Amino acid sequence: MLVSPGLVPGGTRVPSISVMRVLVVEDERDMADALARGLRDRGLAVDVAGDGHDALVKARLVSYDVVVLDRDLPLVHGDEVCRQLQAADMPPAVLMLTAASGVQQRVEGLALGADDYLGKPFAFQELVARVLALGRRTHRPRSPILRRGDLELDSMNRQARRAGSLLSLTPKEFGTLEALLVAHGSALSAEELLVRVWDENADPFTAAVRITISKLRRKLGDPPLIETQSGVGYRIKADA
Repeated sequence: MLVSPGLVPGGTRVPSISVMRVLVVEDERDMADALARGLRDRGLAVDVAGDGHDALVKARLVSYDVVVLDRDLPLVHGDEVCRQLQAADMPPAVLMLTAASGVQQRVEGLALGADDYLGKPFAFQELVARVLALGRRTHRPRSPILRRGDLELDSMNRQARRAGSLLSLTPKEFGTLEALLVAHGSALSAEELLVRVWDENADPFTAAVRITISKLRRKLGDPPLIETQSGVGYRIKADA
């Protein structure tokens, strides 16, 4: 069927800042895990829900950019999940999945408020393309190329260069750097970065952000680009 592969402490709902946050709602565990793994490999932060009730709970806590929603779900049907998602103040984009591939089923799914529709079985590459397209719609339009000083980051091709030299970055390092660049000099806390670049499985007390920032600093080289604001977080230096 598949051809290839937050909350911050205290309960604060965190708005989107850069890296795409996706919720996969699928009751077939193997498929859900494969979808999540494949999307994470492409640099997205992905959470998973195995039924409609769990999906609604998570959507109330985290501002997702895209929800990949299976229509035939236990506990709360996918149709009702879609309706409730669309009733939110800032609804996510919804890509609805279903085993029914007829025109009438597609029309019904779109009429519920889904932004796109994909019938099973499907090619994973097509699902990724649709998720990325939907995610771009939920963000304010911006150039895919981000620059600060001699640093250039290409969001579309997932490449970063400094002084013309290509940087070898992990997905988390790339996502962290992208988030800091999009913030335009504003400081982002470790909790904000954890929510946007990692996912629900990340320990809120982990040192992952600090370690990633440390590795980024080494790879970016001199002069330093990332500075720490005590008690606030991290930002790209204003005079970079």
